[in-house]
Amino acid sequence: MTPKDNRYAKSHEYVHVEGGIATVGITDYAQTELGDVVFVELPQVGSQVEANEEFGNIESVKAASELFAPVSGEVVEVNDELASRPELVNSDPFGDGWMMKVKLSNAEELDALMSAEEYEEYVEKEAGE
Repeated sequence: MTPKDNRYAKSHEYVHVEGGIATVGITDYAQTELGDVVFVELPQVGSQVEANEEFGNIESVKAASELFAPVSGEVVEVNDELASRPELVNSDPFGDGWMMKVKLSNAEELDALMSAEEYEEYVEKEAGE
């Protein structure tokens, strides 16, 4: 379950771009590894995020982990639904479980991210270690 029209970071976040706006969340692999998500901390609308920098935190019954922005830009929307329903990250990571929308400041950053095929190969190698 790796949508082909997204780009992927090694830290297991995805980006789906439409009209200069990047929807960011964590991948199906990441939510599976985390287990049942119980809390998600997201940035404020209007804040700036930088590629490869921490933008929030996610906690599950197994672990707590930082979230890293795969792209730079201004946060134009966050998924407020996750405050009361963090389990959406588990049930629909590429849909209702999205985390934030970012107005891209540098679309060239997308070129540094993996395609779906590259991400799947990366996950296979990581899981095999």
